[in-house]
Amino acid sequence: MAINIVVKWAGKEYIIDEIDAADSVMDLKVKIMEKTGVRPERQKLLNLKAKGKAATEDMKIGSLGLKANFKLMMMGSLEETIAETQSKPENLPEVVNDFDIDEEEVAIQDREFNLEKIEKRVREYEVKVISPSRENKKLLVLDIDYTLFDHRSVAEAGWELMRPFLHEFLETAYQDYDICIWYEMELVFSSYRHSLMITRSATNMKWIEEKMKLLGCNNNPNYKLAFYLDSRAMISIQTEKYGIVDVKPLGVIWGKYEQYDKKNTIMFDDLRRNFLMNPQNGLKIRPFREAHKNRTTDTELVGLAKYLAKIAKLEDLSGLRHSRWERFSSDNL
Repeated sequence: MAINIVVKWAGKEYIIDEIDAADSVMDLKVKIMEKTGVRPERQKLLNLKAKGKAATEDMKIGSLGLKANFKLMMMGSLEETIAETQSKPENLPEVVNDFDIDEEEVAIQDREFNLEKIEKRVREYEVKVISPSRENKKLLVLDIDYTLFDHRSVAEAGWELMRPFLHEFLETAYQDYDICIWYEMELVFSSYRHSLMITRSATNMKWIEEKMKLLGCNNNPNYKLAFYLDSRAMISIQTEKYGIVDVKPLGVIWGKYEQYDKKNTIMFDDLRRNFLMNPQNGLKIRPFREAHKNRTTDTELVGLAKYLAKIAKLEDLSGLRHSRWERFSSDNL
């Protein structure tokens, strides 16, 4: 008996009609291609399984025990999208480290498969608690690289790579916000002629602790950090425009802590794509690079400290356009 299958892909649902029990998984993929344009070899059918294992292309649909209107989640890219991402764009700035945010965000943050990943992180991930959360405080989530610290430059001492006014900023923020550090990259330290060299690799909690110690943030008497998260709390998401990217879903924190939600949380990161799952809660900070050149002129944290203090009086932060934080601050002086 033929059945219909609903394929969920790129935020939309496609009904695949008249799937016969004698059809193979490859036959199904061909029909999906006719609806979506995604070629069979590009399709990853996420929840199509047989005895707990991914179904192979030669398996018959009848052997999978699917019910009518079974919802099948798919990941895959169109050929033109792949060609676009693999070609070198023209007229790029010298440093390209971010993605544009567009209308696709709405679909991304509501996709069932992404929400399931967040639920799994909530169940399995262990937050590194540093200090108890406080009642009636909002939440500030901070990245490290290029946000608080120039991780690529060479210096005689760690403080030379620290963003100016870091401790003053954290002290001011601590009055109204619990502070979380969410760091997706590991720092590897090595000394050569009294220089501190920093390179990237896979992260773990140890390196976050070492970094906070190096910056003097772990035992400052004027503020306390609440908790740390590392890359294991991140999820990978499929985007039509950029393929698969890793992001920091604030839903992981909200699932762990009842007192925090979209109304009282704000995240600072130099990469806008890190808050694709929560675009209304993210503020893209200007990256702090070449510390030896910019150490005396960078005042980003001074302005942001004032902004945090002003919006802390609001009940709901999710309606703000954080990209206009400088205008908001000047309009509310």
